[in-house]
Amino acid sequence: MKKLLFLFLLMSLFIAGAAVAQTPASPPPKVDSGDTSWLLISTALVMLMTPGLALFYGGMVRTKNVLGTIMQSFIALGVITIQWVLCGYSLAFGPDIGHVIGSLQWAGLRGVGLDPNPDYAATVPHQAFMIFQMMFAVITPALITGAFAERFKFKTFLVFLVLWSTLVYDPIAHWVWGVGGWIRELGVLDFAGGLVVHISSGVAALAAALVVGKRRGYGQEPMPPHNLTMTLLGAGILWFGWFGFNGGSAVASGSLATSAFVVTQFAAAAAALSWMIAEWAGKGNPTVLGAASGAVAGLATITPASGFVGPLSAIIIGLVAGAICYYAVNLKTKLGYDDSLDVVGVHGVGSTWGMMAAGLFASKAINAAGNNGLFFGNPALLGVQALGIVSIWLYSFVVTFIILKVLDWTMGLRVSEEQEINGLDLSQHGEAGYSL
Repeated sequence: MKKLLFLFLLMSLFIAGAAVAQTPASPPPKVDSGDTSWLLISTALVMLMTPGLALFYGGMVRTKNVLGTIMQSFIALGVITIQWVLCGYSLAFGPDIGHVIGSLQWAGLRGVGLDPNPDYAATVPHQAFMIFQMMFAVITPALITGAFAERFKFKTFLVFLVLWSTLVYDPIAHWVWGVGGWIRELGVLDFAGGLVVHISSGVAALAAALVVGKRRGYGQEPMPPHNLTMTLLGAGILWFGWFGFNGGSAVASGSLATSAFVVTQFAAAAAALSWMIAEWAGKGNPTVLGAASGAVAGLATITPASGFVGPLSAIIIGLVAGAICYYAVNLKTKLGYDDSLDVVGVHGVGSTWGMMAAGLFASKAINAAGNNGLFFGNPALLGVQALGIVSIWLYSFVVTFIILKVLDWTMGLRVSEEQEINGLDLSQHGEAGYSL
């Protein structure tokens, strides 16, 4: 009997082993061509936003600084691309370490291939998701440059780009979007970068304005924009690219991308109008710069909420954004800091409102993977959103402040007085923006 039992068990193990050996390996996740096409198009749209930002900022500075300002945005496409490949993507989205940072397992894009990664995008190649996220990493530090326009050393700026992206952007991206990130685990809603892109850069801009100091002659001599047609063109390119910024964050070409696309337009339009009306009432004229700034404020504001709110909610969010960002920009003169191109008021304040607006207007009817906000029966989401906002405000400000102080002690942040008077174009690049 014991021999029979032994033979039976042995035969069972043999059959089970044979069955396992014959079981085919599960097929890799299937790449969806429609989703992939939309994500690659969105990637190109977001890439175009950085040259658009360069034109937007370039038109607002004085003639002698137009190339220096444009170059600060444009060169981010080179520096951050390399940083992202070497370590940035792995730190932001790689396997989680303690809910704080990604490991370096994906450094050099090791293991980031053409099969989908189901944790982030189950229907597109992993590299498509990676390069889409790279464009966000590129434009975020470029946004900061508006705070210290016309006075920052280019050599120091290159080092700042690498340090800030590695020590500020990458950890925040992991907290909010990375699998295991602690802010993501809290349930904070940030669809396309309210915390990760706009608040992080807006708060860093405040730290930069305080550490770098005011432009020479600020408040004593006029410093009007030299080319508002360039600024308006830049704003238009930003608006165009933002459809990929928000719509592409659905990482699929379906209904959610459509919803994000639609509300992006509505919020931007509403904010452009409300900024114009607020300025018209306050200063007597509706300016081109005001309309352009209002549109960008609306775009920055709707970004975190774009995948969670409906069309009418987006219009309300935009109307509020244009007005509060207009007053926030005007407040800087009373507070006494020189945020040259209004990064704090437009991006920092605008996206802070956008994050809270998601806590008010978010609806699972729009995105079942999201949550309901206060107006849809869930007041608790407001507290969660506020915690995310406070955390990023504190972290970005403190770490940016430390980075800038260290760079000031070691390399120096500002150009010399003579170089600032002559302009960054000649002193930093040996070129002139215009030959007339």
